[in-house]
Amino acid sequence: MGHAAASVTATEPRIHEVRTEVDFALIGHQESWRSAADVLGVLRGGTRARLPDEEIAEIFPWIPPRAVCNVEIASTTGAKARGLYIDCFIPPDHLDCAYVHDNLGRVRAAAACAINRGARIVSLGGFSSILIEGNFAQLPDRSDTIFTTGNSLTVAFIVLGIKKMCELQAREISRSTLLIFGATGDVGSGCARCLAPLVKRVMLCARNAERLRTLAGELEANGTEVEIATSHEQFPRAADIVICAASLPSPSLQLGCIAPEAIICDAGYPKNLNPRGNMTGAHVFFGGLGQISGGLSFIPDFKGVLNRHPFPDVAHGCLLEGMALALAQRFEPFSQGRGLITRERVEEIGTIAALHGIHLAPLFNAEGPLEGTHASKPQDTAAYVRTDSAVN
Repeated sequence: MGHAAASVTATEPRIHEVRTEVDFALIGHQESWRSAADVLGVLRGGTRARLPDEEIAEIFPWIPPRAVCNVEIASTTGAKARGLYIDCFIPPDHLDCAYVHDNLGRVRAAAACAINRGARIVSLGGFSSILIEGNFAQLPDRSDTIFTTGNSLTVAFIVLGIKKMCELQAREISRSTLLIFGATGDVGSGCARCLAPLVKRVMLCARNAERLRTLAGELEANGTEVEIATSHEQFPRAADIVICAASLPSPSLQLGCIAPEAIICDAGYPKNLNPRGNMTGAHVFFGGLGQISGGLSFIPDFKGVLNRHPFPDVAHGCLLEGMALALAQRFEPFSQGRGLITRERVEEIGTIAALHGIHLAPLFNAEGPLEGTHASKPQDTAAYVRTDSAVN
């Protein structure tokens, strides 16, 4: 292990070339061992032999949170913003509640790295936002650095994706029953508020019954028919539109209460849906993703590693929110806390993003693109679909 660890440490001079003053920072982590292995591969240099799976699993927990690359984004208005991507180096199999204390420490260390580099705004991706949702006091003393969870833009892209899929499937959304997993989380509750006025009925599923009742009361006060349950098996009817936005450590969700040919948006990071689940006839897409029209670059080149998607310049909405705000020179905590996302705020951040050429990404799932020929040229879909074989 010593040689492998030393080879990662040897990349420090390259990483320390990251600028000391930046417009934004992105904090994230890898959702699978395959992506973790690919990140290490870039850090060690592309000419080195790939590390054995067991060595990757052994050394990964010992790598501290650190900036791994510069990020540059261009707006269609001509504006540009420069930033960093900081990886928490949370082992992909350490995303459950047993490792919360250690993971929180890693997020705090990543946040401190962003602050030390002079980032003006920081977007928190994946579990990094979940761990501090509603409690920004857990972050280090942050001086002039602003933090946002990025969840408002994530919701915007989920909602747009649902509308797009309904168009593609000739589905009349006003007659649909919407089921949301993780309904009381920040993203889930935001989706409920945005889509409730558009559908016939909403079914909310989450672990916390008290929060479910509170959200249901809010929606019912606005005239929405609502059903709640702490398990989807408790619902008396099937949903034909489903949003999966639960904070699960791995793709383990098995759907039962869905209609034939249901539209399913998997917006989890990691993904929520169990790939071995029976979803015959369902129309699944990965939600919450946007595409940058003006261009996105990484130094060193992490394209296809940090944004492992079948289309170019696609990223998660939570990370894109910070970049959009930096391009707009709006250094503010746009998304913070839990359950504060409103339709008005979602529309506002969507407008800001669109003004700078950040739009809904082409729809796709694990089998590839869903919209046929698109203006953006797909990347190697086979490379995206390949099985996550590293360190099973």
